[in-house]
Amino acid sequence: MSTLAGAFRRYPVVAAAILVGLLGLPLWALGLPVAVQWLYSGLGLVVAGIEVVGMIRRMRQGAFGVDLLAIMAIIATILVGEYVATLVIVLMLSGGAALEDYAAGRAQRELNALLERAPQIAHLLRDGSSDVEDVPATLVQIGDVLLVRPAEIVPVDAELVSASAAFDESSLTGESLPVERRTGDPVLSGSINGQAAATVRATALAADSQYQQIVALVAEAAASKAPVVRLADRYAVPFTAVALLIGGIAWVVSGDPVRFAEVLVVATPCPLLLAAPVAFMGGMSRAARNGIIVKGGGVLEKLARARTVVFDKTGTLTYGAPTIARVAPEAPFSADQLLTLAASAEQYSSHVLAASVIAAADKRDLTLLRTDSATEVPAHGVTARFDGREVVVGKLSFVAEHAPDAYPADLAGGELAIYLAVDGRFAGCVVASDQVRDNARATVQALDRLGVHESVMLTGDARPTANHIARLVGITRVRADCLPVDKVDAVRAIRERPVIMVGDGVNDAPVLAVADVGIAMGAKGSTAASESADAVILLDDLSRAARAVSIGRDTVRIALQSIWLGMAMSLALMVVAAFGLIPATIGALLQELVDLATILNALRAIGGRRDTRARRAAARVQTAAQPVPTR
Repeated sequence: MSTLAGAFRRYPVVAAAILVGLLGLPLWALGLPVAVQWLYSGLGLVVAGIEVVGMIRRMRQGAFGVDLLAIMAIIATILVGEYVATLVIVLMLSGGAALEDYAAGRAQRELNALLERAPQIAHLLRDGSSDVEDVPATLVQIGDVLLVRPAEIVPVDAELVSASAAFDESSLTGESLPVERRTGDPVLSGSINGQAAATVRATALAADSQYQQIVALVAEAAASKAPVVRLADRYAVPFTAVALLIGGIAWVVSGDPVRFAEVLVVATPCPLLLAAPVAFMGGMSRAARNGIIVKGGGVLEKLARARTVVFDKTGTLTYGAPTIARVAPEAPFSADQLLTLAASAEQYSSHVLAASVIAAADKRDLTLLRTDSATEVPAHGVTARFDGREVVVGKLSFVAEHAPDAYPADLAGGELAIYLAVDGRFAGCVVASDQVRDNARATVQALDRLGVHESVMLTGDARPTANHIARLVGITRVRADCLPVDKVDAVRAIRERPVIMVGDGVNDAPVLAVADVGIAMGAKGSTAASESADAVILLDDLSRAARAVSIGRDTVRIALQSIWLGMAMSLALMVVAAFGLIPATIGALLQELVDLATILNALRAIGGRRDTRARRAAARVQTAAQPVPTR
């Protein structure tokens, strides 16, 4: 009941039309048709007055919609005594506006999501002592020494005081691999500390730090978005002009002003008012069934017209988690032997890549060795002994101290090597990388077939990594070494618009907000990215970005078909009414049939059959791709 009451308060004209309509029924039953006429006509005049005020306001802003024709249709039905038609037009007018408002409503909670994650507390070390005092991050001054505990967020921009530490900066720069920092290196606010506590010295106030700048960018980008023009308004001027022309000619030729009213009765703009909102709501429902939350009908319209798609790399084109790409052993070790030794030693490491090495060994069903002893040097590596053999695992510089013959691996972009030495001799390396999604290239190709011919990749990674990934997925335009502000500037500079941005993580929140259509990979992405976006992919499936564009194109096509269908049927009725062959009462009923046909056609945007056929086709392709079992 509270939800219904809230809807009535939000749409008072709809509520009034329903209540007045219900009130008229007992009056009619009591044999008081005059009272019903005055009641319905009075409501029509009130609504017409409201629409006149709104029309004047919009015309001052340079906008012209279907308001004039709606007002004239209401007045015309009142003049010819078709008060039931008056009520129907009022209900359709206000109901269509409510549907459109509901379909176009967009959540505006991105700033709240960012602020909830923003660092609130800092652990202050007083005068170089070990005593820790918790203070609000906003009170931290430049030069203050702070303790950042394991897995905590760095509260302000700072420089590292500890000898070394590893930080996860993926939410800021998009780099999926942990970044090693040494004494004096800069540490960004919003980055996450690794497994060991670190000491940092503040170099900026909270308000001037990297994370808070991201918050400000989201606010600026979201506020700069232009409002979406209603699809129906594009056809309002010619439709209104044609209706008035036909009605005026009928009046002049016949000399009867009733002809003019009869024409306007069948020329009510209900098809224009209802076709687009109903189609867009159907498209949004279809998108939701496909794991895509679309925040408004205007988003579907922009998706349908998109010309450029921009991708983030980490977590979007790639899986966002480092995995073992290959094992490069030195004689006499085999790949399995080297991986077994690496995983056995990494059991005693807190480094983030240790889990990837152990998982790779487990995937190969390798049995890990029991150690006699193990020692970890944080951020450098592990020294362990197995059955009298000394195994050293870690960075090249660390391993080279024990094995002078160690040499750097030949790495592709985005790769990181874990080196091994056994009994003072170099044994090889294990290479980790962030793998490209299996369907990334197919998604780019699908978008190209849908008319989105320009593709761009923006990433915080180095250019060799970015170029390598771009070649794999078929993207030709690349911008690397990007901070969030660089991504925003790059998207704003693109000329081929509308622009779709597909991203994930807090660092993508500003650029998702400034793009014409921001699509967030919400399955693993941050809340801030999801709230900044116009559409959120709930499944960890990049191909849904192309599905969203396809749904947008289908929805707009059906909406336009419905609009043209309604206008064509109304035009035919107007011509017939101009000859006096359709009385106003019959015209109102026929107009409702036009509305029904328009709505039924617009409901095709729900697309149940199309999605079923698509799923069956995908299943057939998947079945055909599976190997045939042999005996």
